[in-house]
Amino acid sequence: MIAGLPASGKSTVADDLGRALNCAVLGVDQVEAAMWRAGVSPAQPTHHAAYLAVEALAAEQLMLGHDVIVDAVNGPEEARAQWRDLAARQAAGLRFVEVQCGDDEVYRGRLAHRTRHIEGMPEPTWEGVLRRRATFPPWTDERLVIDSVHGRDENLQTALRYLRQ
Repeated sequence: MIAGLPASGKSTVADDLGRALNCAVLGVDQVEAAMWRAGVSPAQPTHHAAYLAVEALAAEQLMLGHDVIVDAVNGPEEARAQWRDLAARQAAGLRFVEVQCGDDEVYRGRLAHRTRHIEGMPEPTWEGVLRRRATFPPWTDERLVIDSVHGRDENLQTALRYLRQ
């Protein structure tokens, strides 16, 4: 489970891990944007629905014996509990990796030049990130914290060591 604020670098970590582990990476943003493109109004609870859709896809992969990486903010405790419950139902291991960007100047610069190419999904703003950060609940789960200011390879190796424990 890759978690963290919008634009913190979690999708990069998730993609790098997916390649290294040869497993699926399921992104909540991609599912939510697909719902909007299909005509579901953003005024509907598409964010919650996207989490549920990704959970269903992850459950299927776990039943097949595959590892899965989920790329999602996972701010609310309810979202974190969803993944704990899924792991318990599937008798699967669960590891949380929280990605942070420890340098606000770097973080802001990334946001200014960011393009993820998820059709229909707007890029977050610095003001939006600050609002989310102010309300991001503290973690109670064991997790690895990665600072995306470090190099990609360093972060990948750190995450792989953590996952292999």
